[in-house]
Amino acid sequence: MSVYILVVDDEPDVEELFRQQFRRDLKSGRFTMEFAPSAPAALIRAAEIRDPSLILILSDINMPGMSGLEMLPKVRAERPDVPVIMITAYGDAETRRKAIERGAMGLLTKPIDFTLLRHEIDGRLGQAA
Repeated sequence: MSVYILVVDDEPDVEELFRQQFRRDLKSGRFTMEFAPSAPAALIRAAEIRDPSLILILSDINMPGMSGLEMLPKVRAERPDVPVIMITAYGDAETRRKAIERGAMGLLTKPIDFTLLRHEIDGRLGQAA
């Protein structure tokens, strides 16, 4: 079974950064990381991965069109089994409150603490096994 993590961000360099940080995991097939450039594209992809192999969604908040906060209740309604962690450059209390109220499991601020994120992914992989 392939295990998927869906990363949603409109910035093209984010994919390169994540692929670099998780290079060994991706190369070994420990999990697959997919990237969606927008919230609408992420909603489509989250609906397509129908088995329990989608274990985590990481989404930027500030994106053109539909924001991550607008996407959050939609993706939670479609996939209540999949935790969502929001990513933002603005980790203020109000943004955190909005994200949690709309169903986010957590909020990471940029620059991303990849050690913390790796710990979260390891926990999700343990639950999926």
